[in-house]
Amino acid sequence: MERTAFPLDLLMAKTRATAAYPALALPPPCPHGRALLRRETFVHHHPCWTTYRSAGGRADLRPAARAELTHHERQEMVA
Repeated sequence: MERTAFPLDLLMAKTRATAAYPALALPPPCPHGRALLRRETFVHHHPCWTTYRSAGGRADLRPAARAELTHHERQEMVA
């Protein structure tokens, strides 16, 4: 069952970026900074935004990515 209307590659990039943010609070050197920038750039320039109808599409993506991350964390706890 599909949980969101966003393309999978876009959702996964945003999910990985969301997961990387807590690592930025670690003391330097932080190895996640460039990966985070690369993922956020991918999200920002994704072709989905040319056809997405909602004016708040980017804002809709954030909770969808958080829900995916929460779902993934629950799956890891069960496994």
